[in-house]
Amino acid sequence: MEIYLALKIIWWLLLGVLLMGISIMVGMDMGVGTLLRHVGRTDSERRVAINVIAPHWDGNQVWFVLGGGAIFAAWPLVYATAFSGLYVVMLLLLWSMIVRPLAFEYRSKRESPTWRNNWDWCLFLSGFLPMLVFGAAVGNMLQGVPFHFDWRLTSYYTGSFIALFNPFAILCGAMAVSMSVYMGGAILTNATDGPVQERARRAAMLAGILAMVLFTIGGLWLTRLEGYMLVSGPDPALAQTPLHQSVERAAGHWLTNYNNHPVLWAAPALGYIGALLGVLSLNARRPLFAWWFGALAWIGIIATVGAAMFPFMMPSSTNPSHSLTIWNAGSSERTLSWMLGFTLIFMPLILWYTSWAFWVMRGKVDKAHVDSSEHAL
Repeated sequence: MEIYLALKIIWWLLLGVLLMGISIMVGMDMGVGTLLRHVGRTDSERRVAINVIAPHWDGNQVWFVLGGGAIFAAWPLVYATAFSGLYVVMLLLLWSMIVRPLAFEYRSKRESPTWRNNWDWCLFLSGFLPMLVFGAAVGNMLQGVPFHFDWRLTSYYTGSFIALFNPFAILCGAMAVSMSVYMGGAILTNATDGPVQERARRAAMLAGILAMVLFTIGGLWLTRLEGYMLVSGPDPALAQTPLHQSVERAAGHWLTNYNNHPVLWAAPALGYIGALLGVLSLNARRPLFAWWFGALAWIGIIATVGAAMFPFMMPSSTNPSHSLTIWNAGSSERTLSWMLGFTLIFMPLILWYTSWAFWVMRGKVDKAHVDSSEHAL
């Protein structure tokens, strides 16, 4: 296999790893925000929940930044097409991410119940909305995005903002929110006690069960959804662009890779096994195991989508033959090589300091701790 081809596959896999990191780490923090008003019935209880993730939430955002950076540098055509066509959605996501740190930092600056209540709603919305958008984005990629290119490779988006929140996309968004709530509930169950812990445990169990149900419905829906198949690519002597390929669209095509390579069924199986064992762990009051099983479930869910879509990254519903794949949307060989080198250096460092931070900040968070610490939010 030539080096350039191998680099494209490696960066497709690395993008999957980054999406898994976003789902697990950022999704966990946002799940706590979504659960905040449920698990915390008093100001003290809400402060306990907030301070469980207070030492980590900003560090976890690194995964979000890395995901955007990887798409920008490794898949520039995907970045340009998605960010220009889905501009309103990106702004919605951006504003929610801007409000989030403000809520963390300013919530406890005043004693006013109204002040704190308003910021609590901001934490809820900035936790719920991004995960809903994240899941809906995956749902739209599976259905195809309405765009096409002209001869200059300038993209034209022909859809609307409302159309992005179609039934299948909302289903995927609801599943992402459910898994986020599950992860947030698992970390709260592990790091708190008393009423907050019990409410979080029950919410996480319900969210895990709901995620499995939605995953099943989504899988059955996917069998009838029109998928994409690359019939022929550009001639090796031509530039590898979406303008010189042929793509076929028909129901059931997203199962082609699974039918050709049955080992790929391990991905959805991992999603089910992780979620089921996670719920059972919560029922047995083993929240740390539940968190790790939830992480395995997220890995299985993301891998399920990736295995179905390969080699597509951003299919076009307007003109299927203009779909973006890992073969025609990547950066140059030199760019991918340099990026891989830096990734091999910095990815282990990120994993190391994240693990170290969680180890140092391990233990329970309670009202006494929040009230006594001048650094508590």
